[in-house]
Amino acid sequence: MKIAVAAVGRDETSEISPRSGRSKFYLIFNEKGDLLEVISNPFSRGGGGAGFGVAKMLADKGVAIVIGGAFGGNMEEILKARGLMYREMNGSAKDAAVRILAQEKEDSNE
Repeated sequence: MKIAVAAVGRDETSEISPRSGRSKFYLIFNEKGDLLEVISNPFSRGGGGAGFGVAKMLADKGVAIVIGGAFGGNMEEILKARGLMYREMNGSAKDAAVRILAQEKEDSNE
């Protein structure tokens, strides 16, 4: 399972971006919480459609869960349409990924 975290910086200690669709970067973590890839978000600037573009980009990367500070209504709709789960969180990118993984593990043990 891959987790994408909207982040303000390129490293795993970066804070989660408050604007998910316009985040500067997306950090991709694997099911162990290891950082796999850093993506510069090509949709961080410009006109509308950021949520659609980001959702497609992350779905194409095989991401299952997207973490961000806040999601707009359009982005929520397109994430759902693409079958991606999303969570609003704050803190560092790595901590958020680890918390989600722990929660997923706990949920699967119930």
